Amino acid sequence: MVRTQIQLTEEQARAVKKIAAAQGVSSAEIIRRAVSALIRSSAEPDWKRRCSRALEAAGKFSSGKHDVSRKHDDYLTEAFGE
Repeated sequence: MVRTQIQLTEEQARAVKKIAAAQGVSSAEIIRRAVSALIRSSAEPDWKRRCSRALEAAGKFSSGKHDVSRKHDDYLTEAFGE
């Protein structure tokens, strides 16, 4: 592990200590977990996976309307109230 120094607000420090005590771990462990969660949530899926997910979703939903390709502007105006 790499030692680093950070500064937290008093409110953040209190909250981290409270969470650490409730989970029975150190404040440093809570901060490591938070950093790991941020890294995971920030990582974008690779391009192939994004394309694959988009293709899997295609055709799975139905509006019940059969003229969407012709009247898409009207439907968008209606949906967004413009």
